[in-house]
Order: sequence, then structure tokens, then C-alpha cells
Amino acid sequence: MSDSGLRMAQAGEAVPFEIPGATGDFRIQILNEDRDKGVVTSIVHLPAGGVIPAHYHDAGAEMHYLLEGDLIEAGETLPVGAFLTHAKGVVHGPHESKGGAKVLTVQTWQSEGGSFDFRPAEQGASQQDAGSSGGAAASGTPTTQEGAAMEREPKGYT
Repeated sequence: MSDSGLRMAQAGEAVPFEIPGATGDFRIQILNEDRDKGVVTSIVHLPAGGVIPAHYHDAGAEMHYLLEGDLIEAGETLPVGAFLTHAKGVVHGPHESKGGAKVLTVQTWQSEGGSFDFRPAEQGASQQDAGSSGGAAASGTPTTQEGAAMEREPKGYT
């Protein structure tokens, strides 16, 4: 394969993955990665008792599909097959699992500086203080999931 920036994971290849502020031994399996676009598809392996703190991403949206196990998103227990999407700049999480989980994730992987795009919620506006836009507010602070949902509601356009 030519050097297109696309990487394919080998079956069963899940490697340790350090997440700032997280509790537990997380692993990630990269299924494909487009380095030019900064987009990655992966399976994140949450350990039993694992917790990823509330956070947001500056680079772009993130989508999750629960493949197996249990996932608790911001206190709400989700069933296998649940699909979540988080807009750029929207605070989401904490993500946690009591018995362990595998989550298919598609996200904008890197910030413009090439580093992992993960911002703990305390680095930006709190969920209560954030604006109600569908992404980062004009000031660059994160918004809430509720604010983003309000922006997606029908506006009476036909």
C-alpha cells in the first residue's frame, strides 16, 4: 500500500492508551487513521471500573458506538448498540464502565499542533457556564451537550 496516511490495525492489536485524568488501564485498537485529515477510527477498550473525566475536543466532532459491555455517559447507563455524537467544543462525559466495554469511536484525532486533542472540562468553561452554540463559542470555550442539541432543533425552515 502506498503511503496514503492510512494505517490498518492487526486483529487483536490493542495497545495501552494514556488518557489525561483517567482511572484504569485503557487500551486502544486503531482500525484506520487518515493523518492528512486527522481522522481516526478505533476501538477503545474501557477497563472494569475505568473512568474518563468530562472533557471536550477542539479539533472536531467525536462519535461513539457501544459494541459490548456497559457504558455510563454522564451518569446515564447506555445499552449495547447506543450511538453518541459530540460536536466540536462540547463538554461530554465522564465516560465510565463498571464491567468493561468496547466502544467503536470515530473522531478528529489531532489538534493543529499534532497532539492528542483532549481537553479536561476544567480547562474550559464549566457545563453550567458554557454558551448554547453547537460547538465552541466565539471565545473558544466549550459548550454543553444540551446547548448543542438546542442548536440542532428544527428552526421552522421548510
